[in-house]
Amino acid sequence: MLDQISAALSLFEGDANATIGALLAELQFVRGQLALCEAGMSVGFTRGWVPTFDNGGNSHV
Repeated sequence: MLDQISAALSLFEGDANATIGALLAELQFVRGQLALCEAGMSVGFTRGWVPTFDNGGNSHV
């Protein structure tokens, strides 16, 4: 099984600060994409579902 934390750290040669910075930048990008989807999607198109930034407290971040 692939250890995701080790894999992420290895991308930045073990530099935890660089790894966290890259992950936060990616999170910001994904949130921006979600905001675009939220603005462009109608409730009728999604049968009542709308995108949200709230993860319901299921995150370990």
